[in-house]
Amino acid sequence: MARATGRAIAALVLLVGGSSAFAADVAAGRAKALMCQACHGLDGLSKVPDAPNIAGQTESYLALQLAAFKAGTRKSETMNVVSSTLSEADVANLAAYFSAIEIKVVKIPGE
Repeated sequence: MARATGRAIAALVLLVGGSSAFAADVAAGRAKALMCQACHGLDGLSKVPDAPNIAGQTESYLALQLAAFKAGTRKSETMNVVSSTLSEADVANLAAYFSAIEIKVVKIPGE
């Protein structure tokens, strides 16, 4: 089981980190993000309790998580269904878009 999981993770790293024939397109990612807005918001800030904030996450992290949902190695009923419709370009574009959103910390508790 652990060996299969390791192979799946290695495959995801190659998928996400490997060279691709296209450059990520933030504008295309924004257009595709319309399907994400009910849960994650177009601004990447969660609109429902079970969805995480994804704005400002690193591009590689977001792409890896989307690829894991698509491959079924990360489980979420909603995300496994949604990600199954995404192309490799969609994954890269969405990751580029949400990672490009700037987050500003305006108050740190206790300071």
